[in-house]
Amino acid sequence: MKGINPRVAVVIVYTAAMCMNGLDSTIVGPALLTIARDFGEPVSAANTVEVAFLVALAVALPVAGWLGDRFGTKKVFLGALAVFTAASAACGLSQGLTALVLARVVQGVAGGLLTPVGMTLLFRAFPPHERMKLSKVLIVPTALMPALGPPLGGFLTEHFSWHWLFFVNVPIGAAAVLLGVAGLREEKEDADGGFDLTGFLLATPALGLLTYALGFGPSHGWTSPSVAVAGPLGLILLVAGCVHLLRAKNPLLELRLLADKVFASATVLALVTSAGLMGVLFAFPLLYQAALGASALDAGLSVFPEALGLMLASQVADRLMPKLGPRLLAVPALLLATGVFAALAVPGVAESAWAVRALMFCVGLVLGTAVLTVQIAGFADVPPPAMGQAMGLFTIVRTLGGALGIAATAAVIAASGGAHGQDTDPGPYRAAILVTAGLVALGMFVALRMPKEAPAPPPFDDEPRDEEMQAAA
Repeated sequence: MKGINPRVAVVIVYTAAMCMNGLDSTIVGPALLTIARDFGEPVSAANTVEVAFLVALAVALPVAGWLGDRFGTKKVFLGALAVFTAASAACGLSQGLTALVLARVVQGVAGGLLTPVGMTLLFRAFPPHERMKLSKVLIVPTALMPALGPPLGGFLTEHFSWHWLFFVNVPIGAAAVLLGVAGLREEKEDADGGFDLTGFLLATPALGLLTYALGFGPSHGWTSPSVAVAGPLGLILLVAGCVHLLRAKNPLLELRLLADKVFASATVLALVTSAGLMGVLFAFPLLYQAALGASALDAGLSVFPEALGLMLASQVADRLMPKLGPRLLAVPALLLATGVFAALAVPGVAESAWAVRALMFCVGLVLGTAVLTVQIAGFADVPPPAMGQAMGLFTIVRTLGGALGIAATAAVIAASGGAHGQDTDPGPYRAAILVTAGLVALGMFVALRMPKEAPAPPPFDDEPRDEEMQAAA
């Protein structure tokens, strides 16, 4: 343990943590009905288990960058991972809905810190010209684990118990914490400007309220009292927070990083592509069930090839990025993604299982190529001292984009006459999928602002670093 390479350690620990976080974002869905029955609660109440996790995650995001810079990325990351692991055990041991929701809140807060602080650790360990090689590793937690969540959740719930949805995290998290303690390097950045309390009091409730409204709006109705209050209030606080963050000397979130054209373009692309992808992954299983009468498990498995396409995209982007550059690679990939998304809404497609699998694979391949390319290029010029702030801002926008995409598609389904999966008319679901195609098409125009050239290696590269990279991958 003492002789482990820190760069290898950061890849292993980061991947383990993100696999846990990515899996937990989707694995609980198939078990909500069982959880509700076990606790004698309505399904609408059990849905709080999911929304509580997402709201808590959003609330933690604004402070993640400051905590990492102030107390050290290693300390904050491993602390959050330890809390996430302990909260997973508490979730599995819960004997009531209230206890489960509280444990999910703690899990969400820790998960909100893991992603931006973990990516900061990773991007500080590897310079820009080496980060594309990391796509082979990054794609596992970002693509495979969320896609594996629904079928794995259904399997564990049906053959074992829903408690095992959370217990599976405990040995992985404990091992990752021990490896991180021994192998990670500590890094701190200058955070002497003090804590931006005003920014915290504005940004944190803004993100929490918006996530709450987007999470409960489709199921509870956009005019329900809690949603009708949370949504507008969240927007007001968000606007006030942005004004403050742009004027503050030492802001909690450094919005001025968006003055960098490439980073700003990458951040906007994260918003629209995340909205498009999460929207289609929400709407298409409903269409699949409406058109074919498939079970919920079959519908979940129908989108799994998207993860396989994303894994292949990591290999494609790695080889093509140095040759074509970010713009020439991302723009055609987003154009193809728009066509694939639109094809999913064509009448007759959902009735063919093999057509569905092929198109979902293509979604992962072409959209994944664009997303990986943009993410690597967007951070190429961000200096290491600003990496924590940049990663926190990027993660917040991407998270809100996913929630916005689900809410938008759910709203279109409801407005078009659908009943959230209970209506056998496939028309509303096809309309929602066409909206996601429009979001991806919007990203294509944003990608035109990306640079033509790939990040160049430094003048004097170090050969052992490539060997370390191969070991890590």
